[in-house]
Amino acid sequence: MKKILISFLGVFLILTTGCDQIDNNPTKQVEDLMSKYQTMDDDVKDDLNTVIDTEENLNDEQRSRYKKLLEKQYKDLSYTIKDETIDGDNAIVEVEIQVTDLSKAMSEAEIYLDEHENEFLDDANQFSQEKYTDYKLQKLEEADTKVKYTLELTLTKVDDEWEVDNLTETERQKIHGIYNY
Repeated sequence: MKKILISFLGVFLILTTGCDQIDNNPTKQVEDLMSKYQTMDDDVKDDLNTVIDTEENLNDEQRSRYKKLLEKQYKDLSYTIKDETIDGDNAIVEVEIQVTDLSKAMSEAEIYLDEHENEFLDDANQFSQEKYTDYKLQKLEEADTKVKYTLELTLTKVDDEWEVDNLTETERQKIHGIYNY
């Protein structure tokens, strides 16, 4: 009985150690990162709040609308891992993401502003940033066209664990769907 128990324990340790190694690869870490966006992980929520807080010219209602817009963007994000390249303790995982094309909606709002500036004047005949922001948010909320972007996420092995490096501003813009292509 003791030998069976020791053998079982040995097999269990091999299986669990092997599973840890299966989860310890660059592709798995990128999948985990994408999943964090889709499930609105606490770290993603914290980052989102930071993004919202840095946006200038937004009143409280506009901040709330913008936050809901980005939450929807994250939840609707889909991805496909295309390639993984490992070079020692560094790796690159190529991932194709699909998000709502907010860049197109923002460009269209800017064009509309240029052609209809008088619609965004306040009572004193001055440009109203608040009116324009409300209009732009409405256009972003109505956006439904999807766009695909390719990300080349870099990873570094630290203490035998793969970690996704900090995202670049371009990678963040692509995830947000605001990258101007």
